[in-house]
Amino acid sequence: MATKVKQTTRAQESTNAIERIYITMRHLLNRGFYKPSGVSGNALRSALLLLRPEIYGSIAEEKVELNGLIYVLERLPKGIEECRFINLTSDEGFSKSHLKAIIPPKRRRNCYRIDEEQMNIEITRGRSDIYDILTHLTFLFIESGKISKRVLVEDGTATIRDWDKLTDFVNAEEKNDAEREIAMIHAANILGRTFDEVVELHNALKTSPEPDRFLNVIYWLGKLAIEEETTGNKRTITFSPLLRERLGHHIHGERWAAMIKQTLIKNKLLHRPIHIISANMHSVMNSLFAKKALFKEFPDTKSLDIYEALSSSGNKDLRKKVMDIGEKNGMIFIDDASGANIDVQIFDSARFGKDTCCYSLSKDIPEEEKPVIFVMDYAFGEQAYETIDELLKPIEEKGQKKYLNVDSISIMGKAGILEGGKGDLMIPSAHIFEGTADNYPFNNELCATDFEGHGLKVLEGTMVTVLGTSLQNKDILRFFHESTWNVIGLEMEGVHYQKAIQSASKVRKSIKKDVKVRYAYYASDNPLETGSTLASGGLGTTGVKPTYLITDRILKQIFNEQHG
Repeated sequence: MATKVKQTTRAQESTNAIERIYITMRHLLNRGFYKPSGVSGNALRSALLLLRPEIYGSIAEEKVELNGLIYVLERLPKGIEECRFINLTSDEGFSKSHLKAIIPPKRRRNCYRIDEEQMNIEITRGRSDIYDILTHLTFLFIESGKISKRVLVEDGTATIRDWDKLTDFVNAEEKNDAEREIAMIHAANILGRTFDEVVELHNALKTSPEPDRFLNVIYWLGKLAIEEETTGNKRTITFSPLLRERLGHHIHGERWAAMIKQTLIKNKLLHRPIHIISANMHSVMNSLFAKKALFKEFPDTKSLDIYEALSSSGNKDLRKKVMDIGEKNGMIFIDDASGANIDVQIFDSARFGKDTCCYSLSKDIPEEEKPVIFVMDYAFGEQAYETIDELLKPIEEKGQKKYLNVDSISIMGKAGILEGGKGDLMIPSAHIFEGTADNYPFNNELCATDFEGHGLKVLEGTMVTVLGTSLQNKDILRFFHESTWNVIGLEMEGVHYQKAIQSASKVRKSIKKDVKVRYAYYASDNPLETGSTLASGGLGTTGVKPTYLITDRILKQIFNEQHG
């Protein structure tokens, strides 16, 4: 009797593809360089095409993927499409040169255009940063290859008329709107897209200094791929020797933590109860001071309008008013110069003036027991382990170890949700690490009932920490969601934070073993719904309500704890 061969499921194929991508990337890093059109580059490319992540939409089709292109361009330095040589480096002192740093709008990383052909990207946030960049570059090279395939006439170096016309437009000195429209019609044909879609993307990317950014990007992506085919001039990605040597050594995290501990010592805050919050740089400060600082402008203290106004880019004056009140009442801002790219605010509740803070402490609390709230900006992937691990280590002073008095650690952030929509909440009870059997259950001080009655869906369950959000596809996520893992969402830092907290509290005993832990996330997208991925655009004001609800719950617990 013939045995039935069990087919691998799409989820298993996808998991294998992710593993292949990471193994290939680590191999390339050890090797020091690769050519995207060479054997190693093709291995990455074919694994990404097999995986077909949601964020990259129609990556596996012949037509060029437009939303994914915008998503990637916002996370890579401007001008990268023109560069044949991309060099990933450590922090090697370029900031002291005449070169001006290029910072992508959606990722804080310093990049330097060395010359017409070379872009250097500084990596200070560990391996997750490298995976992120290489995945985006692989996507860019796939799209670039599609353009070249569509414009090169078979078995030759000649190109189709649409490409020649687009080239004429891009290289012309003077350009008018009629010529621009005609160039877009040619571009639409090259990309296999409608004129409408091309106009929409053109409008999304244009800026006043560069009105034709979209057409330029398409031209350069095509031009370099065509040259690879016809002249053999291949693009190359290199990793600097210093980057390869420093990776995994916590150099930036150590520098970052040392600077913070010095600030705590200088302000005599080391022995006080410290509450660490990983969040953005505005919600804690605004929650503490805004309603009282801006009472004249916003007398309704129940409304969230005040926070929507503060998050709008046009209201610099309101933000400055809140910031000034904070600085007069015990707020210390540390502008990060360590290279970790994580700014810090410290709030000393003993220095809050009368009627300035929107939360109250019991009058019986002695000064030395008043909480110190330490807010750190979001870490990126594995960097979460590096920073918290270094921060929780004791300080050596004159041969003596001084321990931080950490009372609680709260992590709040954005995540992908698997049931629900943008702005809904996820309260995890455990983090599991994708691609491994590692799991970190913990006792979360926050629970779903804390957030009921606000019109948002609240899910409780397991969160999966992924190696990179740009590698997720529906099949894997559906498997996580429907299996006994009971996964409610995905993000990139949870496991890394919890690993550092657990080792400090349970193994190394550098903080107390019953340190309180809080995790809460709000949904930035639902990757299981078509059209709801991160590439479909930002949260806008949808993020305001969940952000401030979570911040309020964390602060209430910190201030009420003191009463118990």
